[in-house]
Amino acid sequence: MHTMNIGILAHVDAGKTSLAERILYETKVIDELGRVDQGNTQMDAMELERKRGITIKASVVSFDLHGLKVNLIDTPGHADFIAEVERSLSVLDGVILVVSAVEGVQAQTKILFSVLKKMGLPTILFVNKIDRLGAQSEMAIEQIREKLTPNAFPLCQVEHAGTGHASVVESRFDWAVNPDFMERCIELAAAHDERVLEAYVNGEAVTEEQVKETFGKQVKQANIYPVYFGSAMTGVGVSSLLAGVAQWFPVNEHAEGEPLSGVVFKLEKEPSGEKIAYVRLFSGSLNMREQVKLQQKNGQGEFEARTCKIKKLYALINGKAVSAAKVTSGDLGKVWGLEDVRIGDVVGEQSHLIKHFSFAVPQMETRIEASEPSKDHLLYKALISLSEEDPLIQVMKDDVHQDLYIRIFGEVQKEVIEAALKERYDLEVRFSETRTVCLEKPAGTGQAFEIIAEGDNPFYATVGFRVEPGLPGSGVSYALEVELGSLPLPFHKAIKETVHQTLKQGLYGWELTDIVVTLTHTGYFSPVSTAGDFRKLAPLVLMEALAQAGTDVYEPIHAFELTVPAAMMSKAIYKLSAIQAVVHETAMYNGLCLITGNISVAATESFKRSLHAFTQGEGFMLVEPAGFVRFHGDVPTRARTDYNPLNRNEYLLHVLRAY
Repeated sequence: MHTMNIGILAHVDAGKTSLAERILYETKVIDELGRVDQGNTQMDAMELERKRGITIKASVVSFDLHGLKVNLIDTPGHADFIAEVERSLSVLDGVILVVSAVEGVQAQTKILFSVLKKMGLPTILFVNKIDRLGAQSEMAIEQIREKLTPNAFPLCQVEHAGTGHASVVESRFDWAVNPDFMERCIELAAAHDERVLEAYVNGEAVTEEQVKETFGKQVKQANIYPVYFGSAMTGVGVSSLLAGVAQWFPVNEHAEGEPLSGVVFKLEKEPSGEKIAYVRLFSGSLNMREQVKLQQKNGQGEFEARTCKIKKLYALINGKAVSAAKVTSGDLGKVWGLEDVRIGDVVGEQSHLIKHFSFAVPQMETRIEASEPSKDHLLYKALISLSEEDPLIQVMKDDVHQDLYIRIFGEVQKEVIEAALKERYDLEVRFSETRTVCLEKPAGTGQAFEIIAEGDNPFYATVGFRVEPGLPGSGVSYALEVELGSLPLPFHKAIKETVHQTLKQGLYGWELTDIVVTLTHTGYFSPVSTAGDFRKLAPLVLMEALAQAGTDVYEPIHAFELTVPAAMMSKAIYKLSAIQAVVHETAMYNGLCLITGNISVAATESFKRSLHAFTQGEGFMLVEPAGFVRFHGDVPTRARTDYNPLNRNEYLLHVLRAY
């Protein structure tokens, strides 16, 4: 059986989950339809998803479509979860993008479509809710062509839109019945196919099969976007949509004779804590009790390989996960036995078909605590468990004050984490106000050293450092100006590790980057000196050198593309200037204005909220990380979570107590 992996994307309330339910119902996976507003849908697994009617974590279910096995991954549609959207898209063969016939193309629709376009994924547009009061099919097509792509092509017509009797009539590829339809189809296809263009210009006959073949080829290459209409609630148009999925999206041919190659795109956990990996196979096959290579990126971004044994293997069949002896190429499988597996790991060999996704670094931070302080240790364990399943959650612990911090992408992610902790671990939590995460860079050069048994150095160690600015993007560089043999290797290791740990908090409490630290002095007394002496002395000396050099604070920025109606251009630029955003270029097209530039991460969310209001929902903004810029004004600080080596007396009081 051939396979296909598809996803559904939509702006909130476009009816994405309802469409997924209807598809599962039409393909006989479920006997009864759930409703988002009643919180009993098949694919929304988390309680918060049911309550809010939005999909947050990618769910997976399969169905049979006339002998074709289709795996449906129900992906998130909220702006906070674009990173998970991109991760899910990386294993798909095609996507259904849902647009509401009532609300039309929304800002979030534009964001999602821009991601699909960037990835070159074949996409079918489904205009939903044609039976709702206010539904306008022609308006929907105009908006899709104007705001998303001029290459959208409707393959059916709507009758009685906006009424309970709404229906669709498919447009047949037939010269005798639909000559105008065929002409329009050829005109669109010819723009991407020279052979068809030449035949069309020369007045040569182009058969219906040739038109369909060319049309299908251009859909698979993401040059043309078929549009279907219907209602997920009543089921009208859904069978036509499914026929389009089978006809237009690429199908995976089995490649079992080739080496095993797959990627882990989702993780779950058993109650026992054992990880379950969802693997998308691009070639080869997975077999029960088989030894497989697992490749995982290390801290330097390089893949390291190890061998794991598959202990249990499940295939997804007609809405159920069932035990299987084998999962073949093109399909998805649930795998037990991949120890310490992470999302993005490669199972087997690397392949050009694997789209390696990079996880954006969260640039906002909030403190989290259990409502009952006695449960803080349970909260930490629960957060670590969640972070193993989801790379978008980053957890940090202040070992001095025992505070817990998480790095996040937006406010909705707070709600997701809060709901998951309550639902899975019965933990209620509180959050502090969210703040932007900054960085520090050295402003100049500084040097300091302490000699063993001299002055008020209480440690059996000599350490000296010079700090100076590094190249942009170089991170932390560590160099030796002493002989490697000047110290036992464990002492060198202790110093280097301590340098990296200490630089997580600079003069203002932010992590240091683009810095070169050079070890200039070393010394020890044998046999009394220990690695602990160097670990305790190094922070004092390093921070003294850093204080001499001084640091500047840098805040994260986004590169943005802002699209507003042309009449709103001046107002948009004024509002951007008011928050110190930098405008690079403006361009006019189709009555719209495209503004590009940079905006601080701290100002992004509030500007997005105001954008909807002052453009009456017509404006939308795409952003992506664009590095850091020097902070001007009152420098933001972050409370220290170490023993504060900037204050010698305070620091020694703490470390000597345990010495």
